Amino acid sequence: MAFKRKIFNDPLYGFITIPDELTFSLIEHPMFQRLRRISQLGLTSMVYPGALHTRFQHALGAMHLMTQAIETLKIKGVNITDHETQGAIIAILLHDIGHGPFSHALENCIVQDLGHEEISKYFISHLNQEFNNSLKTAIEVFNNTYPVPFLHQLVSGQLDMDRMDYLMRDSFYTGVSEGVINTDRILKMITIAGDSLAVEAKGIYSIEKFIVARRLMYWQVYFHKTVLSAEYMLVNVLKRAKFLANTGEKLFASPNFAYFLDNQFTKFNFMDKSETLEVFAELDDAEIMTSIKNWVNHPDVVLSTISKSLIERRLFRVIISNTPFEESYLESIRQKIVFKLNIPQSEAEYLLTIGTISNNAYDPLSHKINIVDKAGVIRDISEFSDQLNISVYSGTVERHFVCFPKWAE
Repeated sequence: MAFKRKIFNDPLYGFITIPDELTFSLIEHPMFQRLRRISQLGLTSMVYPGALHTRFQHALGAMHLMTQAIETLKIKGVNITDHETQGAIIAILLHDIGHGPFSHALENCIVQDLGHEEISKYFISHLNQEFNNSLKTAIEVFNNTYPVPFLHQLVSGQLDMDRMDYLMRDSFYTGVSEGVINTDRILKMITIAGDSLAVEAKGIYSIEKFIVARRLMYWQVYFHKTVLSAEYMLVNVLKRAKFLANTGEKLFASPNFAYFLDNQFTKFNFMDKSETLEVFAELDDAEIMTSIKNWVNHPDVVLSTISKSLIERRLFRVIISNTPFEESYLESIRQKIVFKLNIPQSEAEYLLTIGTISNNAYDPLSHKINIVDKAGVIRDISEFSDQLNISVYSGTVERHFVCFPKWAE
């Protein structure tokens, strides 16, 4: 019986078609369905109330853009087999399957020294076994070991389908119009030069807009100071909970969450112990937030103070500076926290976060964005553009920040 193509309605792209039965089966799998319960932008909805979209929506959107990109390349005469098409589509569909609760906010907190990319590899490997090695090409494309480099560049690169979708989707749901890019135009202009992804010269202005949009979205959304406040509070409340759990304190938590609170896991547990991966696959935003709601009344003053502040949206103050903060200024804040809560100085660090943020919209040392002119000459966009000062956008801009309760200022 032939596969009856499934469609769904996306607010950005309209009707999107799921291309084949294997892809549909992966979308229906519980490990993928979990992404419905993982927010795309962590606690950004505390600043932009509409930002409640999920990793599930983003993955499907990126899959749609990949389908369009491959169709464009085929029309232009690029030889891409049906097998390679399916591999690339599955690779982008599953590229974020390893995200934990609240996406980037709690990365490396639930499991130490293990980012979502590595966990995604373990998930995909697990699914490959379950689906009788039918994800082999997708794994090779994902890992950049498949002998067609541009397929990986469509999954992970300076101009990949992941970035295109999250810029458009995050802009749509936050209402920040600076992130809007012309995905249709960009996808119609892509081509292959040698064995690498490139863009026709007449599409350069759309690419310039893409780079500028990415820069602005980082400052206005991803690094918005109130977003930083909420997410570092979330990180610190989890750190405090893990500290208490490691001292023998029994905290309210779901069985899945308690599994990670009460134990220390590294990537070796994911490689050698499928149970760890399976428990992680059950963990979602709701379990974390339910625990934090309960911790509001916990006798530990650090845990309860941060939990209550998060639940009631009494977010900490964030100050951003071009230069590092004076130690005397930080010490004055630290002492106010110690005095107010009557806690040891070591515990004040849970309520005083000092860090840096960096913004790099275009990295010419990584996967370059190559422009092909009518004569077939290939140049990096930084050499081709006559309107955009790429040096401004390719340099890394670093800012220092401090996050603390408003009453400690």
